[in-house]
Amino acid sequence: MIGSFLKRIGVTLSLNDPKWGRGSQNNNQDDKKSSDSPPDLEQIWKDLNLRLSRFFGQGGDGNGDKGKNFNPDPVNAKLGVGAILLVFLFVWLVSGVFIVQEGQTAVITTFGKYTHVAGAGMNWRWPYPIQNHEIVDVSQVRTVEVGYRSNVKNKQARESLMLTDDENIVDIQFAVQYKLKNAVEWLYSNRDQDEMIRQVAETAIREIVGKSKMDFVLYEGREKVASDVAALMEQILTRYKAGVQIANVTMQGVQPPEQVQAAFDDAVKAGQDKERQKNEGQAYANDVIPKARGEASRVLQEAEGYKSRVVANAEGNASRFKQVLNEYQKAPVVTRDRMYLETMQQIFASTSKVMMDTKSGNNMVYLPLDKMISQADASSSKANPTNSLQSSILPSTQSVDQTPSVDMRNSKEDMRSRDNRDSRDREVR
Repeated sequence: MIGSFLKRIGVTLSLNDPKWGRGSQNNNQDDKKSSDSPPDLEQIWKDLNLRLSRFFGQGGDGNGDKGKNFNPDPVNAKLGVGAILLVFLFVWLVSGVFIVQEGQTAVITTFGKYTHVAGAGMNWRWPYPIQNHEIVDVSQVRTVEVGYRSNVKNKQARESLMLTDDENIVDIQFAVQYKLKNAVEWLYSNRDQDEMIRQVAETAIREIVGKSKMDFVLYEGREKVASDVAALMEQILTRYKAGVQIANVTMQGVQPPEQVQAAFDDAVKAGQDKERQKNEGQAYANDVIPKARGEASRVLQEAEGYKSRVVANAEGNASRFKQVLNEYQKAPVVTRDRMYLETMQQIFASTSKVMMDTKSGNNMVYLPLDKMISQADASSSKANPTNSLQSSILPSTQSVDQTPSVDMRNSKEDMRSRDNRDSRDREVR
């Protein structure tokens, strides 16, 4: 800007100018003598003052004598001052243009006080000292490490050692990942934001671990502890108006102190053996119990079947007896004879010996049917070998056929005698 101004007033400061520092053109001899001497700065300063005076409307004689020939030009003076002011005003206004990248937010302040937020793209604000802006990256995932720095081996014992509910000490290293959700709160609500996030994370983890047992923290409860820490940090940071959203809590290392690590390893092995034996016992139970339940169910079903069969038979017999009773009431003699004959048929069908009582005397006739049938089979087999097989197959049917013929005659006579006795008894009564 200064170079363009000097060009406008006609001053050229170039080291390549052959007349640089050699005086006026009228002094050729002096120029030759002083060709190797440094430039005349006093003369340059006089020429510069003369040109500036002419630009702002003042006249001079070229030798810097402004008092003798002073001819002011107000129009040129106003134009020069206005041009300079316009240039400075334009440059000042242009300095308020700024660009915000994608995923960033610009917080605008007026005289140091927050006014508004500018989004991504080209924006403009009043230049300094009226307004100022600060760009905040809200899309970046930031990380805070607690209990270690950069590497898990680089432990921070003051942060990592914690006391559990059962009064044991555990060594925990974890990392918290978070994003900004409100750039204004992040900038102006708290001081030293990263350290504040670390302190909140340490406070939350100590509270959660202090309410949990050591075995729960070391083994099965790691994920639960991490989720509880994230939720508690979210609540605390909301109360602090930190403008932060917790993205993830990662447990890098959870272990007992190094001094008792060997004892805890033995306890872990014992616990693993216990779980293995429990699993084996559970597998055996899963194999035996279903079989026992199936056997019990089978027995119950058999019992239910037997019960149903007995009840059905009893009901059938009762129904049959009722039907027989009805028929007996209609014709007692016929029903009694039929029942007698059916019973005797069933009895003689399953026996091989018959004993008959005669009315004429006290003698009892014994018929060994089995021996008689066997002798008949033997004699028939000798006489006709081809019929031996048939005789061996049909002995029972023959005995059955022979038996009822004898029984039926005797049974009829007995039935008649009984009826006669019954009629006589009724007449006597």
